[in-house]
Amino acid sequence: MFQEVSRLENTDRISVAVVGAGGWGKNLIRVFSALPHADLKYICDMSEERLNAMQSLYQNETATTQFDTVLNDESIQTVVVATPADTHYRFIKESLQTGRLHVFTEKPLSLSSHEAAELVTLAEKTGLTLMVGHLLLYHPAVTMLKDLVDSGELGEIYCIYTNRLNLGEIRKVENAWWSLAPHDISILNYILDTTPVSISAQGQCFIQPGVEDIVFAVLNYPENTIAHVHVSWLDPHKMRKITIVGSKMMVVFDDMQAVEKIKIYDKGVIPAYPEYPGHSRTDPVVSYDDFFRIRTGDVHIPKINMEEPLKLECEHFLDSVINGTPPLSDGVSGLEVVRILAAGEESMKNGGKPVAIN
Repeated sequence: MFQEVSRLENTDRISVAVVGAGGWGKNLIRVFSALPHADLKYICDMSEERLNAMQSLYQNETATTQFDTVLNDESIQTVVVATPADTHYRFIKESLQTGRLHVFTEKPLSLSSHEAAELVTLAEKTGLTLMVGHLLLYHPAVTMLKDLVDSGELGEIYCIYTNRLNLGEIRKVENAWWSLAPHDISILNYILDTTPVSISAQGQCFIQPGVEDIVFAVLNYPENTIAHVHVSWLDPHKMRKITIVGSKMMVVFDDMQAVEKIKIYDKGVIPAYPEYPGHSRTDPVVSYDDFFRIRTGDVHIPKINMEEPLKLECEHFLDSVINGTPPLSDGVSGLEVVRILAAGEESMKNGGKPVAIN
């Protein structure tokens, strides 16, 4: 887990260039400018207006509209890509091709499985760090979910369902599936420590032709674990919720709650027949209670030591670069997410037909 990576030395500083100063890029600029182990040297964006706004806040960084300026500056060690998703491939590839620049990119790694695989291979050949910004893997609450699953406290994991809904932000290129689902898919893979074998997805385009606004997807994981992902930017509620149903306990992570983000429910269904030697599944059922019992216990709300996930994520990237350790959300895990997204897209285009994931 990412907390186990050795910490940075006080004397280590990594030069950083952030490409993309709009949307999420503004947050990355804010965090990297404040980290003691980061030396933010460049802010790169095509918009002069955005660059002027950033320079008014951060006086010491060089603003440029030319990405080649960043590539050709030998003093730069890392590039942070926060541009629109359909441009990720270009900026990541050109950075890695220098043989010098480590890359942190916002999700998804690419909008193509082939391109994502090419980027992973290039990072491996050059020996450079490639990290994908699957932010929620660095959320302390998700770390707690992972610990609960790994410890066996929840028992066998039956199913997980996620809801990521809001009214907006509506995109023109990637649909709600590619824009929102990477968060939940990365969490599912992380928590279950595996990837799904197949997916079935359905979505509808209400606002713009060819751009799905609402998507429902079912992912089949090994060990008979099933997951359901619901994403939408056309919903009256803002919801960021994950529910895990285990054989022993159930847990809900509601990221919209300010304090009580995780609730653990001591609830479940107990087969009664193991308790009675004379009973078996094949015996005639006299009543429902002969074979099943509903168990309802306490609700536990654990304390979460919250830190800003984005700060933890950016620190982890610098840590990985300095120590040469693979990041938690490395290029390979980013590629796995893209493959699942692409399979879901294929399923949507075929009316929800299940698609195997290689």
